Amino acid sequence: MEIKTDPGTLASGFETYSPLALRRLFGGKVVSHILPYLSPDKNEKDAEIFLENRKRISISGVQEKLSMIRTGKTLRLTKEGEQGTYLLKPIPRDVRFPSQVPANEHLTMQIAKQVYGLQTAENALIFFESGEPAYITLRFDVKPDGKKWRMEDFASLAGKVSADGSPDYKYDYNYESIAALIRQFVPAWRIEMEKFFALVLFNYLFSNGDAHLKNFSLLETQQGDFILAPAYDLLNTKIHVNDANFGLNGGLFADNYQSAYRRNHGHVAGSDFREFAKRIGIQEKRVDKLLLPFAQKQGQVEQLIENSYLLAAQKKTYLLNYNRKRKLLSC
Repeated sequence: MEIKTDPGTLASGFETYSPLALRRLFGGKVVSHILPYLSPDKNEKDAEIFLENRKRISISGVQEKLSMIRTGKTLRLTKEGEQGTYLLKPIPRDVRFPSQVPANEHLTMQIAKQVYGLQTAENALIFFESGEPAYITLRFDVKPDGKKWRMEDFASLAGKVSADGSPDYKYDYNYESIAALIRQFVPAWRIEMEKFFALVLFNYLFSNGDAHLKNFSLLETQQGDFILAPAYDLLNTKIHVNDANFGLNGGLFADNYQSAYRRNHGHVAGSDFREFAKRIGIQEKRVDKLLLPFAQKQGQVEQLIENSYLLAAQKKTYLLNYNRKRKLLSC
């Protein structure tokens, strides 16, 4: 894999992680962007190590996640009894353009942080010795002493569980009802609600059709209360699957509300998000200020797409989807 931009921040002119990326992800320590493994598909011995690691990790989800820890200048898989501080997501299976998934998630997370100021899990791309990319993210639920902060996803808070092993339970909800849970469990809910509103907007704008209940969480603070956890698992799913605008089947609202624009044109638009903001308790004077950056054209989005590790065809699709949704937010 040829490195022309920082695999962390996507800044131009770097052949490895930039000092900024190293500071954010590795506490300023120099770490290689190459893993000390061949891809599991390329080497039987490494495949066995990855399989054993996968059995121990307790992170749920469809996409494979592996636990890693930093040793010197490299990241390695954790051994039994070790607490990992990073999660590795290799190329998944059973989606369109699977090799593009790590670059897609990395780009989407970087746009969220750099352009829109969302609080996100720190992340980067990293590469196997055989050249395949993987996505790496710093665990925000692990304390410096190795203990964990309490964390609850909204499937748990909503009392949603799978009765038959099917993942469908985590999609059976709506974002207005998530907001009601934030008001119930978060003391500083007005502050956190604006973050939630921005995240729902972002997921719509960047076609994340997998923003389900388990992809939103509350995280314990040092004071022992809870706030909205940093954003994670942000991905432009339109590139890989034909899915809906929203990850939750109920969409934005707890009822069947549709704006006049949606009734007339068949598309969710800015007027729907204004009604959503009103319902979840965003102060009226704050709504336009929160919405405007997402409706405006952001040149940095185009630059990050261009600097990303997506292939040219997927870069084009990513940009087209962004511009189409952005225009709808002005309606």
